[in-house]
Amino acid sequence: MTALEESVETASSSSLPRRAAGRRMTQSAEVMRLLPTPFLVGGLVVLCAAVAVPLLYIVCASMNSDVEVARGAFFPTQFTLANYAKIWSTLPLGRGLANSVMIAGLVAIVSSLIAIITAYVLVRFEFRGRLTILRGLIGLQSVPGGLLLLPVFVVFASAGNYLGITVIGTWWGLFLAYLTFALPFSIWVMVTYLRGLPKELEEAARIDGASSVGVLFRIIFPLSWPGLVVSGVFSFLLGWNDVMFASVLTRPSTQTVAVVLQIFGASSEGGAVPLYGQMMAASLVCAAPVVILYLIFQRFLVGGLTAGSVK
Repeated sequence: MTALEESVETASSSSLPRRAAGRRMTQSAEVMRLLPTPFLVGGLVVLCAAVAVPLLYIVCASMNSDVEVARGAFFPTQFTLANYAKIWSTLPLGRGLANSVMIAGLVAIVSSLIAIITAYVLVRFEFRGRLTILRGLIGLQSVPGGLLLLPVFVVFASAGNYLGITVIGTWWGLFLAYLTFALPFSIWVMVTYLRGLPKELEEAARIDGASSVGVLFRIIFPLSWPGLVVSGVFSFLLGWNDVMFASVLTRPSTQTVAVVLQIFGASSEGGAVPLYGQMMAASLVCAAPVVILYLIFQRFLVGGLTAGSVK
């Protein structure tokens, strides 16, 4: 390589960081033109305060006595963890957490597996009715779940009457209800993600003799972890946060933690001193698994949600 070529290469390589920095400065300048700095700072402060202040109050109330919380005290005069010890005997929190983890976890796993198989068929194969199915998935997501509460209850109750199968009050009946609502979103997420995967990898696997099932399990599954995590996390949240279906389709032994908290909150209001401190402590304990789940899979969530947005 001549000295001229070396100098050209060095100049071009050194110009790349400057170009990247120039693009970042242009983007930041565009943002500043859209919103001035005071508005940006003020908006961020308001948004952070809207999240941080209620959370701080819940944490402080959980370490305060019930009497002080009922009086309206924000900061406790004496920090104590007694509420976190009392909630396990005051309400069946352990049983509710176990039911929620089992039901929501199964919904997340099963819906993700069914979603990736269904999405692979919808994306990679041409057949009659494919577009109708894709449009139907979008339509199913627009139906409010509250409208289907009575029909689902009637169907499950009829199954018990005509088929001799007990569905109402069982954990697997609630699992079927959640799986029905989680599948449309999970399938659409996986369809969007699989559209961004290069077909050349599948073609290379087929040249090596892999079948469609082999391509799915050896190529698609390992490359689809971000999409699987997104569909799984949102399916898990559907089963974890729901109160309406869980309160109708369960009995005391199969109640989820959301129903346990609702019953505890309604019953404690009738006492002489509402158990606000224990309610706040129980709320934080029930929110901890979801926060941990987000922290663990945060990088997969960002990649899965933005998949297919840039071609």
